[in-house]
Amino acid sequence: MFHLFRTAALRRQLLISLLLGYATLGRAEQGLTFDQALQAALQNSAEIRAMSSRVESAREGQIPAAALPDPTLVLGLDNVPIEGDDRYSLSSERMTMQRIGLTQRFPNQGKRQARAEAAEHQVELAQAQAESTRLYVQRQTAIAWIKRHTLAKQLSLLDERLKENRLFDQAVQAGLSSGQGKAMDSIAPRREAAELLERQDALLAQQQQAQAQLVRWLGEPGRQPLAGDAPDFSIDGDQLLHSLQQHPELAVIEREAAVAGAAAQEARAAKKPDWSLTLAYLNREDFSDMATLQVNMDLPLFGKSRQGPRIAAAEAKQMALEAQADAVRREHKAMLESELADYQRLSSTLKRQRTVLVPLAEEKIALATAAWRGGDSSLADLVQARAEWLEARLTEISLAGQRYEKAAALHFTYEHHDPVGEDNDYEH
Repeated sequence: MFHLFRTAALRRQLLISLLLGYATLGRAEQGLTFDQALQAALQNSAEIRAMSSRVESAREGQIPAAALPDPTLVLGLDNVPIEGDDRYSLSSERMTMQRIGLTQRFPNQGKRQARAEAAEHQVELAQAQAESTRLYVQRQTAIAWIKRHTLAKQLSLLDERLKENRLFDQAVQAGLSSGQGKAMDSIAPRREAAELLERQDALLAQQQQAQAQLVRWLGEPGRQPLAGDAPDFSIDGDQLLHSLQQHPELAVIEREAAVAGAAAQEARAAKKPDWSLTLAYLNREDFSDMATLQVNMDLPLFGKSRQGPRIAAAEAKQMALEAQADAVRREHKAMLESELADYQRLSSTLKRQRTVLVPLAEEKIALATAAWRGGDSSLADLVQARAEWLEARLTEISLAGQRYEKAAALHFTYEHHDPVGEDNDYEH
């Protein structure tokens, strides 16, 4: 009844595009690979540069931490008369002396050791913060790259669909020119094209947003075309739960607790006296010179009102950080279990989409095409089947991208792995 495919060439081209031409074509041009994006992020990230400077600052601060305080220069005048005819004279009175000397302060050994340990823990804290920042930058870069890659695949699919739509329109117009079909059939391909363009505009806007995120971490290299496939990280839930203690946020809080512990140790050491030594040379006009040796010692006599509160405050801070570390550990265990469940859900949903729903959509197109050609259904049924197939394929690509993003987030948050450029635990 409705034989629109009068030319064998048009019929062959349309059937191929309908039944066999739905696969997205890969891009062949050179561009920014996933590994290159991670390397560029590590090189260009302002956050990483800032943390590197903090580590260097902590290391420099560690050098003088246990050293003695700088000596103090002592200058003075002793026994200067201020009354009588010899007032303000530096030579008339034999006890008048000009003093020059040095005073060296000696904090007690416990205090110096606590300061050295605090400086060491400060370096470890800065290193833990730098590692946490490095993983955060890699995680955000990975997610941005994968999101942009997913959108590129969806746009490529739409490009193929638009090309196929033009062929579909030509076939319908050819049938109408030969007197086959209804005039209303000419609307369907154009409406389909408008809907495809509208979907394309939405994806292009999302692609620009994803590119902006990639530029945020990479700088100008983030504007390059992408190359290569998205990484499929191997996720072992049991291993991630076992290595949860290595989570970077836990390491940061544990180092902060160690710094607080060193501060508490220094506060306790303050109950023991510090002492200082002064050696001075005393010059007298017209008389023999003298020397002075003086020892000063602190007297921590008011421990309950001075050292005691400081010790209690430092110990309370240490206990608070240790409790916070336990809370963070529990929180991240719950988060990890939740994200692993979401990862498994995405894997199952993607498998069902690929093995069931997409093939069913392809089968429906084949049946709708045959029914339309035989006059048993309308062109609208075929267009609807084509729209359902497109939605199924776009959903498949989206699910795959979400699964890659989730795997990358798990990898760069919970898993101990080698730096970029070495052996990576993922497949392309």
